[in-house]
Amino acid sequence: MRIQVIHCHPLEDSFNHALFQATVETLRKNGHDVIATDLYREAFQPAMTEAERRTYMGNGYDDSAVVRYVETLTSVDGVIFCFPHWWYSMPAMLKGYVDRVWGPGTAFVYDAKDNHLEPNLRNVRLLGVVTTFGSPWWIVRLFAGDPGRKVFARGLKQMCAKRVSTFWLAHYDMDHSTQKARETYLDRVKARLTRIR
Repeated sequence: MRIQVIHCHPLEDSFNHALFQATVETLRKNGHDVIATDLYREAFQPAMTEAERRTYMGNGYDDSAVVRYVETLTSVDGVIFCFPHWWYSMPAMLKGYVDRVWGPGTAFVYDAKDNHLEPNLRNVRLLGVVTTFGSPWWIVRLFAGDPGRKVFARGLKQMCAKRVSTFWLAHYDMDHSTQKARETYLDRVKARLTRIR
């Protein structure tokens, strides 16, 4: 399977970056063709341009500034996002990536008849998330309502293949995480990735 792993964390010595490296290595070890996309190291510009915004509400979206990312997204069988949750959401750079790359003509097509969005990433048969939260699980899920997961489940997933396979792996309470807890989570991530066919 051809899989893009999209990473977003400013620190290369972070646990999140270690998760990214382990994800890429595990997939490659299991025979997958992996495209590693490290948004910070690639200096991805998250701010939508004027041209992008002016053309966004139609199928003539100007994606010329991010065409390399669009070409990758439309050529893969799977996408795995690896990032931390900050304030119950993805980092600003990753949000900018989604805004600019998962645009009209790529992730969806506007249907002029009734103005609804027609999913367009039928090539994406796998959508996964490997993430961390500073807060405990009960604050994220019960108090905050798990907004990060909803973005993927109710937004991005809907743009992919009809029977897209998904997974969500989260390590909670990073602010108090132990070495053992992080190692256990890393083993869990590797085990899940090994099951991808």
